[in-house]
Amino acid sequence: MGILVKNISKSYDKVTALSNISLDVKPGELFGLIGPDGAGKTTLFRILTTLLIADKGQATVAGFDVLSDYKSIRNSVGYMPGRFSLYQDLTVEENLNFFATIFGTTIAENYDLIKDIYVQIEPFKNRRAGKLSGGMKQKLALSCALIHKPKVLFLDEPTTGVDPVSRKEFWEMLKRLRQKGITILVSTPYMDEAALCDRIALIQGGKILEIDIPKAIVGHFPKPLYNISASNMYSLITSLTHYEHTYSVFPFGEFVHYTDKREAMNVEEIKSYLVQQGLTNIHIERTQPTIEDTFMELAK
Repeated sequence: MGILVKNISKSYDKVTALSNISLDVKPGELFGLIGPDGAGKTTLFRILTTLLIADKGQATVAGFDVLSDYKSIRNSVGYMPGRFSLYQDLTVEENLNFFATIFGTTIAENYDLIKDIYVQIEPFKNRRAGKLSGGMKQKLALSCALIHKPKVLFLDEPTTGVDPVSRKEFWEMLKRLRQKGITILVSTPYMDEAALCDRIALIQGGKILEIDIPKAIVGHFPKPLYNISASNMYSLITSLTHYEHTYSVFPFGEFVHYTDKREAMNVEEIKSYLVQQGLTNIHIERTQPTIEDTFMELAK
């Protein structure tokens, strides 16, 4: 069972959180909702998990309507919110038993679903949840979201604030869960994680910018892209911002990502211009766009 969203809108005190959002997550798909803080990701998750009511629009989750079938949805989905929300004064094992009991099951009954995750936190089963590391809290929260064998799994920015190793392990776990037929909707502000999804939706300001497979979205970038570096990053950005042929410029690690208004960019002309601005050690090379580049282009 998948997720179907049609023209969902939601506002708070005259601030629009979502504006006519529509998307279709296929059964068994790992779907990413990609966007910065404040884009509307959490609001959409809360509507789909029946914690909020939309101002308008329709949505179904696992075949159930978010309004009329909210009880069925709550029994059919797993939800891992962005903020760690388990009982910090209970141990790892006590948290798991508590959530299993709520859904009328046991750890043993659905152990096969969580065993790849649980074996990593089992050595800490008698430790209070509040004393776990960020990565271990993440694994415990995912185990609790899966303990009742949900049809659809909602993960709201699950890797925010987690170290790179734990982030990698988490996404490997998601791939294994997808193989078990669970539909997964995951939100993240990290553009590099978008490439790990089957399909993604780019969201900004409560609006969907584009929905497609990651490779296709990157392929939609409209212009040749260049890495430019120089002796002073701030002066480089300032100089390129005021260059008459600049189409876009923004920092990207140790480089500036630059596109030109002209169809054929003149590299030597730009170098000469930057030298005139007092810059040295200038390096310009063609590079491949990323999902972040496409997002920045669409959000302009």
